Amino acid sequence: MELAYLGAAIGAGLGAIGAGIGIGLLGGSAMEGMARQPEAMGEMRTNMIIAAALIEGVALFGEAICAAIVFTK
Repeated sequence: MELAYLGAAIGAGLGAIGAGIGIGLLGGSAMEGMARQPEAMGEMRTNMIIAAALIEGVALFGEAICAAIVFTK
């Protein structure tokens, strides 16, 4: 039973780390693109925000699954 808690903690941590890395790469690429083409800044910003929200949604879903594992044991 304690291994389930350990697995949930590791899963939640990896999900948070993965989301952080993904949003970091996304933000860096968006800033580089905006620096190269300032006239497309509005469209790039909108696409970046949508992609960041999708990444956060996946991370939140993963952490919800890990929380469900903890609370059902």
